[in-house]
Amino acid sequence: MHALSQLTFEGNVAILTLTAGENRHNPAFAQHLLARLEDILANEVCSALVLTSDDEKYFSLGIDTDWLMPAMQHKQFDDIKDFMHTMDEVFKTLLLYPIPVIAAINGHAFGNGAILACACDFRFMRADKGFFCFPEVDLSIPFLPGMIEFVKKAMPYYRFNEMKLSGRRVSGTELEQDHVIERAFDSQETLMEGAINYAKTFDKKRSIFGEHKKRLHKSMIDTIDNENGHFIDNLVLMV
Repeated sequence: MHALSQLTFEGNVAILTLTAGENRHNPAFAQHLLARLEDILANEVCSALVLTSDDEKYFSLGIDTDWLMPAMQHKQFDDIKDFMHTMDEVFKTLLLYPIPVIAAINGHAFGNGAILACACDFRFMRADKGFFCFPEVDLSIPFLPGMIEFVKKAMPYYRFNEMKLSGRRVSGTELEQDHVIERAFDSQETLMEGAINYAKTFDKKRSIFGEHKKRLHKSMIDTIDNENGHFIDNLVLMV
């Protein structure tokens, strides 16, 4: 078992469980997640991936501010830029992943944690606990252009507009009504059962599934590749 995650299989379904409490995103997390996604594809019989957390309260609270704030204060801008580029690789990998990725959101998904869930193909969530939130407007952190594009694939524009500009916390029940998630469940047990059973319905050829996603998400990938870099590489001008 790794400190940041545990990888298990139920039949042909991979279950990647984040195991670092709040599952904050920092350079170690980004590199680890990329490596895990590669490990999963090495299992050629794997036909779907469920991404979740073992914490009773948190799916992921996004960027690790305990790492980011000191890095900003010490002007470690290259480290911050490398992290942001690596997270872009995580998002691109999920957007182009040749098997379906299902987020089982078992607790709070805030900021980059919510964005991570949006990069997945499908989302399930608990109705009894956990909120989905984009607090960046209150933290003075602007979304990168690529983030805006692929979050819009996951939720209606009016809901994203309202959440992004207000920072309001939204429940699984409300997100189910907006079809941001496939279904909200009343417990951790039923959430995981529902997500895994849904994952088991997929048995697509990786080549064609990946090609569908490549064509479907072409504009999002283009935005990440061609626009994000400008904002990341000029980070020093924004702080």
